[in-house]
Amino acid sequence: MRRRLLGVALAILLGGAVVAALVLGNQGSGVTVVRGVIGSEKKPFFEDPKVKASFAKHGLQVEVDTAGSREIATSVDLGKYSFAFPSSAPAAEKIKKARGATRTFAPFFSPMAVATFEPIVSTLTRAGVVSGTTFDIRRYLDLVAENTRWDGLPGSYKARKRVLLTTTDIRTSNSAAMYLAMTSFVANGDDVIRGANARVAEKVAPLFLDQGYSESTSEAPFEDYLAMGMGKTPMIMIYEAQYAARLFANDGTIGPEMRLLYPSPTVLSKHTLVPFDEDANEVGRLLTEDPEFAELAARYGFRTADPGVFAGLAQGTPLAQDLADVVEPPTYDHLEQLVAMIEERYL
Repeated sequence: MRRRLLGVALAILLGGAVVAALVLGNQGSGVTVVRGVIGSEKKPFFEDPKVKASFAKHGLQVEVDTAGSREIATSVDLGKYSFAFPSSAPAAEKIKKARGATRTFAPFFSPMAVATFEPIVSTLTRAGVVSGTTFDIRRYLDLVAENTRWDGLPGSYKARKRVLLTTTDIRTSNSAAMYLAMTSFVANGDDVIRGANARVAEKVAPLFLDQGYSESTSEAPFEDYLAMGMGKTPMIMIYEAQYAARLFANDGTIGPEMRLLYPSPTVLSKHTLVPFDEDANEVGRLLTEDPEFAELAARYGFRTADPGVFAGLAQGTPLAQDLADVVEPPTYDHLEQLVAMIEERYL
């Protein structure tokens, strides 16, 4: 009995010693863990071993969870994170005010774009929606208002469904909100909406409601576009960075018939980090100021404060060097009022 008790005591002591060694080892490593919640389109960047190694050089281990950017601003419990990193400046401003943060960082941005296929480009060119790599939002809205179907347009794509861009869920996702920003601008007579506008809501609601089921984050529908092709997703609203990252990786996922178009007008999705403590401040500073992170971000398709980094990678690709027809999104509250009016129609 005494031997058994002695054995148990020794096991407890040894176990305690192991735990203590692990704790002391972590303390001695000089690595600070910083947790954040980010838009899903930035997940591959943060998971890249080179990005992790670059943070480690500065004594940081950055761990992230993902959520829709609008969810981050409205329903995610931010109390367990050191920073939030949504994909739009309006959402970040909402978070900044709610959390009492004193600053934000905008290390990179991405214009909204349309990922599609050559037969769709050919069909929409004949319909007057596409010219070169420009996707005319006004003409597109005319087709939607007329309930146009693909099999009703001249061209080789004869699907028996409506001409509609695939987007994420307007109730949860920033990419859908950015799509709403540009379409509502056109529907409002080429002017940014300012508050609830029933007339504009009536025009743009079918763009979302008539799609059927929509994913909550931007990663899933883009993967469908890559994997399932034109039959599943003839054209999809994405961040340019998603397409650019695959081009730069040259991993074979961008097939010969895939095309990228730029809406006219478009909006810029400004990926904006909101820090809640000093460690997160350092994460934001490094992403914004350190050339090493700018180079890594550009390889994932993001445009940074140094345009030359992205331009060098984009040389010889279909990616636009300059963006002329760019409009500002509405304020967060005004955009939310329009989203709420569309959300009521889901019921």
